[in-house]
Amino acid sequence: MLTERQEIIELCLKYPGAYEDYPFHDPNWCVMRHKENNKVFAWIFEKDGYIWVNVKCDPEWTSFWRNAFESVIPAYHLNKTYWNSIILDGSIPDKEIRIMIGNSYDLTAKKRKKARKGLPC
Repeated sequence: MLTERQEIIELCLKYPGAYEDYPFHDPNWCVMRHKENNKVFAWIFEKDGYIWVNVKCDPEWTSFWRNAFESVIPAYHLNKTYWNSIILDGSIPDKEIRIMIGNSYDLTAKKRKKARKGLPC
């Protein structure tokens, strides 16, 4: 069961090009970023006795996750249209936590430019 800060950090570090950062000079707030664009895909912090993870979501999925699990709520301190907070209280299966973190990683990755017809990439 994923409930510990270090477990989440280690999970995030398995993604290609991910690194751990503490931009607020506060050890409670860890962010996981992409090396190629420095965008954050997970905000990890302790609040109310639990570890929380803020993850980016496609707006079409934010409500799905919030309705599926009581411990997924509109993101703490972030845009609630695009971000959810996952409260690691043991009520969400690890598989779903991994899916949400993976989706956030994908959504914040550097976008590849689409080749335009007739023009070189």
